[in-house]
Amino acid sequence: MEPEKERTGRTPKKGRKRRRVPNKLVGASEVMRDRWDLEERQQPEAKKACLSTILLSDTREITHGQLCELLKYAVLGKSSVPKPSWCQLFHQNHLNNVVVVILQGMSQLHFYRFYLEFGLLRKAFRHKFCLPPPSSDFLADIIGLQKKQIIGDLPKGMEGSLPSSSSEVSINLQNDPIVKKYGSKKVSLTRCLLTKEEMKTYHFPLQGFPDCENFVPIKCCGSITNNSPLFGLDCEMCLTSKGRELTRISLVAEGGCCVMDELVKPDNKIVDYLTRKDIQCPDRFGHDATEDARTALELARYFLKYGPKKIAELNLEALASHQELEAAGLEPRNTAEVVQQLNTSVLECLDSVGQKLLFLTREADATELSSSKNCQTIKCLSNKEVLEQARVEVPLFTFSIVQFSLEPFPPNLSEEMSKRMKIKWMEMSTVYAGPFSKNCNLRALNRLFESFGPVLSVTLTLESHQPHLCIQYEVLEGAQLAIESLDGSLVEGTCIKVQRPVTELTLDCDILVNELEQDSENRGTIYLSGVSETFKEHLLQQSSLFLGLEALILPKDLKNGKQKNYCFLRFKTFGSAHRALGILTGKNWKLKGRHALTPRHLHSWLRGLPPESRPPGLRVIPPRSEQEAVQMLNLDHPKIAAWRWGRKIGKLYHSLCSGTLCLILLPGTESTHGSLSGLGLMGIKDEEESNILN
Repeated sequence: MEPEKERTGRTPKKGRKRRRVPNKLVGASEVMRDRWDLEERQQPEAKKACLSTILLSDTREITHGQLCELLKYAVLGKSSVPKPSWCQLFHQNHLNNVVVVILQGMSQLHFYRFYLEFGLLRKAFRHKFCLPPPSSDFLADIIGLQKKQIIGDLPKGMEGSLPSSSSEVSINLQNDPIVKKYGSKKVSLTRCLLTKEEMKTYHFPLQGFPDCENFVPIKCCGSITNNSPLFGLDCEMCLTSKGRELTRISLVAEGGCCVMDELVKPDNKIVDYLTRKDIQCPDRFGHDATEDARTALELARYFLKYGPKKIAELNLEALASHQELEAAGLEPRNTAEVVQQLNTSVLECLDSVGQKLLFLTREADATELSSSKNCQTIKCLSNKEVLEQARVEVPLFTFSIVQFSLEPFPPNLSEEMSKRMKIKWMEMSTVYAGPFSKNCNLRALNRLFESFGPVLSVTLTLESHQPHLCIQYEVLEGAQLAIESLDGSLVEGTCIKVQRPVTELTLDCDILVNELEQDSENRGTIYLSGVSETFKEHLLQQSSLFLGLEALILPKDLKNGKQKNYCFLRFKTFGSAHRALGILTGKNWKLKGRHALTPRHLHSWLRGLPPESRPPGLRVIPPRSEQEAVQMLNLDHPKIAAWRWGRKIGKLYHSLCSGTLCLILLPGTESTHGSLSGLGLMGIKDEEESNILN
């Protein structure tokens, strides 16, 4: 990433030094939102839509309502609906189409149990995330057809109690300070300007006034009219030995593009950076000053568009909602946001821009969506016909939903798959090392193997002539790193072999590890072991060495809350990740690492699987009969079905035009043995293909 060129025409205080904003990591799992804003404004010539994810938590579980947020934003853009709370969609107006493919009857378990069979899906989509177990009407939830209540659910007695502009309220609109100042009708831009007396009252720097000698006036000779462009400004303050002083200034233009974002060095010593204004996400460290500037600009535009009366009505609604929620013991929220979320669906968004939704489904799977007036529904006799129709009709519509209905696996098979998945990952994360001498230093050996990653258990195996160690790692990367680093090396004077247990579940382990490394989500991510508690600060100080860094994920111990000694760094491209890995594993940083093998959401999902104990080593099972073996190769076997559907979705994906936002959703399944979480895969076609090439 090239440093931003200096711009002219700014109005800094005289005598104050400025420096460029450093690259930095901020909140929700240390996602680098500041860097994305910088990339967006540094590449104004880019005409392609692109995605970046902001993780709300380490689990990466995205609710159905959050999916709806993204779909509405993809249709309308930021001028009409709120931005998605969990990801960034840049250049939305350059999206050509939106396609949602739903594989009913499939879950996250099916995807990872038959991972090698889903060739295109795992390689083409960089963004993968967990979905909760399916709801009663998954399709209606992600489209927003079901009217949502306030998060946390209002009590039944309060349903329908949200106030509207026509509700009788105890406070008269005429007493609102905004109406008192501007009246009830819409006002022009020039009417909103502060008078000279008001500027004096609020201590604006005015030429010729005391304490303003160090300010430099802008050289602007034009007059302000109702058609003059608007800018959004945000100033960040820190606490110095003399009080609050300016440390950062951000300015955005009317289109939302950042034209200035600079740090200002105060004259006095800083005692508190004041990096945490609670109005933003509490999980984030610091916040985005350009975001505040954009918000101020959007508020001003909203005021000019709808007038003082609308703002006063919203104030009253917020006050009434606040009082009702407090009486019910619930946390208050912004009423305007609640009302908007309650009343807007994707269908309504499409209708507002004169578009229709295309819905392709089987005849037997018609839902409420099929009867909607703004939905063009095509009912097919089979999944094969759904696919054939989709390849013809989808390019003709701005927004399409293609739903395939697959036969859900029997509950007993799903339960067996879940157990075997847990065992497979446990065996892949376990290594045997040896032989060692009978008087080997076990403490030193423990330290050696712990240097590659967190260890769950170390067992001394005495079944062989010479002792061996069985080490079970918490993460797959730790086991793989130990094999790559120590196999065939001399340890305590003995050449040792480091390998995984050989069982029926690990026979394809080498192929699986290689494919996991090539997964589009993993290609830009590296794993590091041996990080200290000061690693984050050290990384920030040297951030100029790590261009393209998007996220720092520092896992914590669930019991004591302490930071673990490993982390994941996510970069925008494979090249950036590879360069960073070379630096971080060099002699100056003294870390061990490799390219990542497991998407972050997979860690959480594996921990949530039912616990399964199995003694290490080879498991002897009776051979299957010839008839059973033939039956396993039948086309109805789940592995064959996964391979077949992976190919079909691949054909549909290749038929999409460039610039299509595509979501593949596995909603999850319900059974008598419990719920299976869903999985989402997301990408923009041309963006994902360029990522694969990189």
